[in-house]
Amino acid sequence: MVLGTDPLEELSIPDGTHVEEHDLAAEGDVLVGGQSTVELGVRAKTVVAGERVTVEGDIEADGDCRLDMWCDVDGNVLVGSDAYLGERVHITGQLIVSGDLDIGDDVEIEDGFEANGWIVIRNPMPTIVFLFVYLSHLLRLGEKEAAAEVADEFLAADRAAEPVVIPRGARVSDDSWRVSTPASIGDDCRLHGNIRATEIDVGTDTEVFGSLRAKGSIDLGARTVVHGDVTTRGGDVTVGPGTHVRGDISCDRCELSAAAEIEGTIRARDGISLEDAPEGSTEAGETEAADPAADGEDTAEPEPTEPEPKAELEATRPVEPAIVPIGEGELSPRSTDGGAFGPRSFDRIDRATVPIERGDIEWESVARRRSGTEGGPEERNGAGTGTGTGTDDDGDGDGAGDEPTVVVTDAEE
Repeated sequence: MVLGTDPLEELSIPDGTHVEEHDLAAEGDVLVGGQSTVELGVRAKTVVAGERVTVEGDIEADGDCRLDMWCDVDGNVLVGSDAYLGERVHITGQLIVSGDLDIGDDVEIEDGFEANGWIVIRNPMPTIVFLFVYLSHLLRLGEKEAAAEVADEFLAADRAAEPVVIPRGARVSDDSWRVSTPASIGDDCRLHGNIRATEIDVGTDTEVFGSLRAKGSIDLGARTVVHGDVTTRGGDVTVGPGTHVRGDISCDRCELSAAAEIEGTIRARDGISLEDAPEGSTEAGETEAADPAADGEDTAEPEPTEPEPKAELEATRPVEPAIVPIGEGELSPRSTDGGAFGPRSFDRIDRATVPIERGDIEWESVARRRSGTEGGPEERNGAGTGTGTGTDDDGDGDGAGDEPTVVVTDAEE
């Protein structure tokens, strides 16, 4: 029974809380409201669960562990100090207690239990009732200082580590964190699952592997990463500098920092206001680091490198002609050394037109054959010598004045 205002009025996740390998790991205490379901294991300093709480995993408490009536634990329970089990608590695994054990009626522990201290079978009072009765008894005895110390120990806000508070009727799993109250997430946290609450406030340097959805406003601190959408039904969304949202944003009004990064689409019914990035933000720091002038480095351009002597010589050398006169080239026209082009590969050059006085043919003998003054018919018409024919231009039949045609055969060459 809850009298007055429920003390577990919001989902509170303190700084440094991580969800690791399907376990909720906290540096301080974990308080779970009544009729809640935690589909994760719990590792904390002290674990306190209300009535009809279901924990689908192991519970590891360095200090005390208190499970109220009708709680169900699907796993083992390891307690470093004292343990308190209410009526009809069900544990599917084993219970190991380093200190004393207070156990109620009809408690079922399937794999047995071990306790190094006293074992008392009775019905422990609920935590809130026990605290109220204890403080009342101290005040009746006049022990005001002792009552103040107890109140400071349980209720002080300046404790070493704030507790993880899961409100009444919540459902926490790897897939989602569903509560009907506001949700407050501290700094440097790492959570898995979609978060559903009436309002959501996320601190700095926190990473959420899931989406955020609320009825009211959503506030994202600096350098926070959200792997999902950010949606509010009737509130505003504030995105701090350096924040990275890997999804869409849907809200009434969006206050966006210039240093934030949004990969999806922003749908703001009342508009978007862009705020300047503060000095020293992440993007500004990266820009300054990328600018060599900010570090005092020399930004002068390097002097051009002089070309090498060989490259400069080739650039200024005149272009030689591809065709050169015969006799001026480096190859011999009569080369028979069996080079790359084979023997007598340049014999055809002999057929080029050259002056008569530089040729190899004896043109005097050819001229005598033309005039018929030397040699007989066999010589004049013999194969391999050369033949001269003409036309009688003057019509006297003596061949005088004829224009000769000279044919040189391969044999004569």
